[in-house]
Amino acid sequence: MLSSAEKVKGQGVASAYRELVNLLEERYKNEIDMKINSFKKSDITHYHTVDFRFFLSTFFKKKRGVRVGYVHFLPETMEGSLKLPWIARIVFYKYLIGFYKRMDEIVVVNPSFIPKLTAYNIPEEKIHYIPNFVSKKSFYPISKEEKNLARKKYGIPLDKFTVIGIGQVQHRKGVLDFIEVAKQLPNVQFIWAGGFSFGKITSGYEELKKIYDNPPDNVKFIGIIDRSEMNACINMADVFFMPSYNELFPMAILEAMSSDVPIVLRNLELYEEILVGYYVKEVDNPGFIQAIRHLEEDSNYYDEMLQAAKRGAAYYSEDRLAEIWLDFYQGLLMKE
Repeated sequence: MLSSAEKVKGQGVASAYRELVNLLEERYKNEIDMKINSFKKSDITHYHTVDFRFFLSTFFKKKRGVRVGYVHFLPETMEGSLKLPWIARIVFYKYLIGFYKRMDEIVVVNPSFIPKLTAYNIPEEKIHYIPNFVSKKSFYPISKEEKNLARKKYGIPLDKFTVIGIGQVQHRKGVLDFIEVAKQLPNVQFIWAGGFSFGKITSGYEELKKIYDNPPDNVKFIGIIDRSEMNACINMADVFFMPSYNELFPMAILEAMSSDVPIVLRNLELYEEILVGYYVKEVDNPGFIQAIRHLEEDSNYYDEMLQAAKRGAAYYSEDRLAEIWLDFYQGLLMKE
């Protein structure tokens, strides 16, 4: 495994990487001899991030074995995330696609990325769809007493219907819409867990930082939360709400489903193949407002969407994905 994902806190790439590493260490330690960030000779090298030193290592094919690239983003999904000079953006995007083309096999976490990769002249037969997953050891429902303790820790009223959003504070994540929806629901408590993982080069940093520092009365930004505390943060909410404009397969959605929290999302095309039937989908702020009100006021509807989230959690469970990953790695060796 080659990855620098965990150097930057508060990003989903690190969460996906950590879940996979934990799964392999716990379930397949006798079948798979795994090393982290080692450049010793291996049968398979799984690239999780696109560091330049990792790119250089791809030229030593005999030492790297089968080169597997994990596609967490493409140039089009990065728009609205980072504020880079146009020339730097062009150079980086070309480098990114060049990195993927160096791979023998590609893994995507959303099938909608397959045609996008083939448009960059990457052969479809090299591309494999394996979705993200979360472990029930990391994300699970907690007791009412534990939820209240979490609310007290973060200064959240115990009696308020509470909505949580998770992710980097970026325009792409729909943070401005999150705030506008909150303004229209003053009796509902809104929480955003996440911050500026990439500092001032975050797209729209100045505008978003002003809101982050001076949010509406019913909105609380609790910053970047350590992964070990994220389960309690999700559990203290009644609803998970992410109005993102562009995503791949957010780990936070899986984490919320695994914690038995209903999901409200923007009706993005890329969710159609992976999340249909598991969440409340709306297209704009009036729709989000109506959906959250409906969940707050109608206990039968709330339970219906809670059961939908549970079905999603079961489908993207560790148990189901464990065998898929083992079969994938073993299949690569059979190709050689």
